[in-house]
Order: sequence, then structure tokens, then C-alpha cells
Amino acid sequence: MKKGVGRFLPEEKFRWKKVFQYFLQGVLVIAPIAITIYTIYWIVSKVDSWLPIFRQPIRDIQGNIIDYEVKNYGLGFVVILVTVIFIGYMSSFFIQSRIFNLFDRWLEKTPGVKFIYSSVRDFFGAFAGDKKKFNKAVLANVFAEDVWIVGFLTDEEMAKFEMGADKVGVYVPQAYNFAGQLYILPRSRVRHIDIITSGEAMKYAVTGGVVTVDDDELVNPAVPPVTPGATVTNTVTTVTTVTETELKN
Repeated sequence: MKKGVGRFLPEEKFRWKKVFQYFLQGVLVIAPIAITIYTIYWIVSKVDSWLPIFRQPIRDIQGNIIDYEVKNYGLGFVVILVTVIFIGYMSSFFIQSRIFNLFDRWLEKTPGVKFIYSSVRDFFGAFAGDKKKFNKAVLANVFAEDVWIVGFLTDEEMAKFEMGADKVGVYVPQAYNFAGQLYILPRSRVRHIDIITSGEAMKYAVTGGVVTVDDDELVNPAVPPVTPGATVTNTVTTVTTVTETELKN
């Protein structure tokens, strides 16, 4: 009879194939954790170096100072984070917001700066603030009748292009790439995604559909997730066609 830890291990012959399988399983467990920790460390270190509070000299072989290395140990990151939060807090007040609006209009009228500033401002505004653009996940029928792609309704009025109110702009992100494509489609070829949040839809699109949608992120929990291989009967569709009234609301 086996004793200790050995009694809990399965009895099987040693195989290199099994060792390789265990190695891959270990990578699958460690890789997401390691990449997440490294990404956070890289972001904090990068932002921390923007504010040279403490600097350490870099010397050559002869001992001459050739450069300086920022060594804030996170203090610069904390200062920048607090400053950004303070600016956001101050801009929420009426008097201060007028000052920020005046500065915003001044940058809008500055030649050369206007294009860069407005592009960056609108880009960040699409993800946060009162003018978010990626909060309406949709299915777009683009290439063929039965082919649908995941996208986001970013523009609800195409009068600027003299195309009428029956057209909308849909942005479709590319999988594993910081890029995407904008399509102008009839409203009848665009459907709202109602059962999951826009964040889950974005994660599903940019990962090529390999992620699993969390049950906690379901907007309509009354509709249970479909089990692979199960027979579905009398299922009510949770994808609705976008109408002009819904877009205005």
C-alpha cells in the first residue's frame, strides 16, 4: 500500500507525452498570471519614469556620469495618478469646467494642434465619459445574407454623408490587432446584442471568439446559456433589429 503523497497519484507508466502535456498545462496556468503581472509592472514603471523625482546617475567605466536613471519606486506613478484624479474631480464643477472648456476651445482653434488634439480627445472619449461610442454592441450583416460579424454602433446619423437616416456606422474590431474597419450599413442589417454586455462583446471579438462569456456578465439572466450539443426548442431570440426609435433613446 502506498504511503504519503504517492497514494493520491494515479498509477500509470512514465511517458514523455504525458510530461509534455503537463508542461503545456503548467504554461496555460502560469502564462496568463505572469503576463498580467508583467503588464501591470511595465505600465507602472513606464508612468513612474515620467516624473523624475529621484534620479540615480549612470556612470561609464571611467566613472563619468553619462546619464541619469529615474528611481522613484512607484512614487511618481502615485503622484501622477492622484493628479489625474484631482483634475477629473475639479473639472466636474461648473466654474472649473468653464475654464477647461475655454482651454479646449483654444486648442480646437490652434492650427496644427487641432487635428492631433481633437483626434486624441475623441478617441479617449469613445471609451469613457458621457460620449462613449463602444457601449452598443451589435451584429452586422456585411458580406453575405447568413454571415454576421460582431461590431459596435458608433454613428447613428449619416446625414453628413448625404445618405439619409436609414444608414448607421458600425465599427468592427479585428481579432488580436489594435485595428478595425468602419462599415456604413442599412439599419435593417444591424441587430442589437441584448444578452451580453458591450465589454464582453468586445472581448469576444478581439480574441477571435475563443473566450468564454461569463455568466455574471449576462444582461438577460432569464435566458440560460446554451450547452454545446444540446437540443434547443422554443428558444426566444435575444437579438433584436435596431430601430430608429431605439437609437434615439
